[in-house]
Amino acid sequence: MATRVFAVEGVTGVFFGADFVTVTKAEAVEWDHIKPAILGAIMEHYQSGAAVMTGAQADSGHAEHTGEDSDIVNQIKELLDTRVRPAVAQDGGDITFHGFERGIVYLQMQGACAGCPSSTMTLKMGIENLLRHYIPEVLEVRPVAA
Repeated sequence: MATRVFAVEGVTGVFFGADFVTVTKAEAVEWDHIKPAILGAIMEHYQSGAAVMTGAQADSGHAEHTGEDSDIVNQIKELLDTRVRPAVAQDGGDITFHGFERGIVYLQMQGACAGCPSSTMTLKMGIENLLRHYIPEVLEVRPVAA
């Protein structure tokens, strides 16, 4: 599907969530001009019956983690999946776990949230406070660049 959407002139990014698609455009391009072509590409893809994604893909998007703190990591992932990701998805983005080391949780913002000016505030004030409340071992949350 991404190939079809990227074929629309002016599209600079395509991000797939569990039940949404986020499209990013070049600044010089107006949505009114490319929106019909984007919607047409998406509808054409679904009518073709082809899979949205091909190749290997992780179910959760979270990085694997093994070690003595794997119980803590499982708790972090559970909170992200049940409390954080659904809210972030409403804004056209996603957030994935990338690591936990010495009390610091490393997360990556994706989709519309990756470029959002308030994503740092979301990480620090929202997600960090949530994780620290439920998991005392969490001291800080830091973003990971894409």
